[in-house]
Amino acid sequence: MRWNRWRRTFRRWLRFNLVGAIGIGVQLCVLATLKAGLHLDYLHATALAVEAAVIHNFVWHERYTWADRPGGKTLLRLARFNLTTGLLSILGNLLAMRILVGVVGLPYLPANGITITACSLMNFVVSDRLVFAGAKHFI
Repeated sequence: MRWNRWRRTFRRWLRFNLVGAIGIGVQLCVLATLKAGLHLDYLHATALAVEAAVIHNFVWHERYTWADRPGGKTLLRLARFNLTTGLLSILGNLLAMRILVGVVGLPYLPANGITITACSLMNFVVSDRLVFAGAKHFI
């Protein structure tokens, strides 16, 4: 029984990472466009890029990663996703970017790749246990 549960969680984690990998592309493209193209400050550009990736990832997690878990109203679930993993991603990215770019002096795109990786595992756990656990499990 535990083995089957572990395998199911591992498969879901692989799906989560596939969606996340595409989301990384979305985030980096939006970040580069906002920073290099529109000349926004790297922290403002980072916050907007993370939110673009959060919305992208939600859509695909809802339809692919956790499609087997009905959760009620999509807009309510999106709000939960934004308030948990979205907020964690934005705050984690902003803090790490401030340190890696502002203090350490790394270029903003590699620094953003590091911050995305650091937030990924926590986002999976929060998504699996809270956001996509099903409507009856979330308070």
